[in-house]
Amino acid sequence: MSRHSTNPWIVLVIICMAQFMVVLDVTIVNVALPHIKLALGFTNTSLQWIINAYTLVFAGFLLLGGRAGDLLGRKRLFLIGLVIFTAASFLNGIASSSGMLIGFRALQGLGAALISPAALSIISTTFAEGKERARALGVWAAIAIGGSAFGLVLGGWLTQSFSWRWIFFVNVPVGILAFIAALRIVPESKEASHQAYDLAGAVTVTGGLMVLVYTIVTGHSHGWTSGTTVGGFLIAAALLTAFVMIERRAAEPLVRLSIFRVRSLLTANLAMFLAFSGMFAMFYFNTLYIQEVLGFHPLKAGLSFLPFTGGIMLSAGLASGLAPRIGVRPIATVGMLLSIAGMLLFARMPLGGSYSTDVLPGMLVSALGMGAIFMPLTLMATTGLKNEDQGLASGLFNTSQQVGGALGLAILTTIAASREHGSFSPSAIVQGGHYGLAGAACFVAAGLVVMLALLRKHHVAQIQTASAEAEPAPAG
Repeated sequence: MSRHSTNPWIVLVIICMAQFMVVLDVTIVNVALPHIKLALGFTNTSLQWIINAYTLVFAGFLLLGGRAGDLLGRKRLFLIGLVIFTAASFLNGIASSSGMLIGFRALQGLGAALISPAALSIISTTFAEGKERARALGVWAAIAIGGSAFGLVLGGWLTQSFSWRWIFFVNVPVGILAFIAALRIVPESKEASHQAYDLAGAVTVTGGLMVLVYTIVTGHSHGWTSGTTVGGFLIAAALLTAFVMIERRAAEPLVRLSIFRVRSLLTANLAMFLAFSGMFAMFYFNTLYIQEVLGFHPLKAGLSFLPFTGGIMLSAGLASGLAPRIGVRPIATVGMLLSIAGMLLFARMPLGGSYSTDVLPGMLVSALGMGAIFMPLTLMATTGLKNEDQGLASGLFNTSQQVGGALGLAILTTIAASREHGSFSPSAIVQGGHYGLAGAACFVAAGLVVMLALLRKHHVAQIQTASAEAEPAPAG
């Protein structure tokens, strides 16, 4: 990576602006779904594809997007992603049919799949390992998780005050501003040694991941033992197996399989896969409880998540300050324990409950936990790697989150539905939510067990204060 005089913290602001827009879009749509359903004639079956089309393409192309940034240039892929995402946001806002909206949401997912890994790898190559990178990733963590909660607030306000279309239009000025700033300020970096592109690997891994995520998100509606679902899993397994075989023989593979020998990277990805399976579902069950059981309107429901956003920002900041002194493993352990405790508090929310006594305590505890998970695991997944592997590592880490989130939500909503017995009454929602949130706690607990079992002190440096005192590498 060439040296550059740009202040790295200015680069971080630009990168986080774009990432905030991406993570915001994951949740901002949720509170507007009833309005979109009426406006464009969605059915109960097709409505889920407003979310699933985005998730499917986002998860499917993340790994390809991450490696493409290493090979073609991280800034270049970041800018291309911004153009696609911003254009798709505008097209979503003017969509006049359900099919158009689903198609443009898929296009938006493609833009996000190029932005997210490029953004994280730019941070990793801009900030030297140590205290400065820990601080930068603390900001990243607050944006990555806190933005999801803020999306509920903004989505509720825009939908209630203006129109559901503004949940998409709001991305346009942000995307344009981020593009102009990145074009002028963010330095370019890429791997200079590649001679060829692994097209076969790109096709098989992207196809395999998309088939896998599609099968997961439709498993409940088709039935987990149906021919469609079983066939989908078999096709995904075949494509991903073919991908591994191709990568073992390719002269310049899309994914250098030896990267999984880095124990800290492997552990961070497995732990995040499991932890995000629970965290993603937590938003779903709590949003449902707050609106359908407590009766909050969209804006009030969104505002009720503000303490969650504040808690995450606080804990992410504390984690980034403490990690260089006591290590990432203890911080992540405490974060997971707090997240488990918060979800178990959620799992006891009663039918006649109240926000202050039954929702807020779990929200604060889980927020403090989640903010302390994301930064340490991100640091584990990107520390000790060469710059030319940062895009690949970022793509792997983002893929673990998205596929884990899709799998966890599919499994836990199926468990919840089995306890609701086809009823959508408040009492059924509460009963199903109890099982779903308890299951979410189990996923996070499994992530904790994996991390403690696989990670040892000699596998990941603790990022001690002494090493962190070194001058960070200049941006660029």
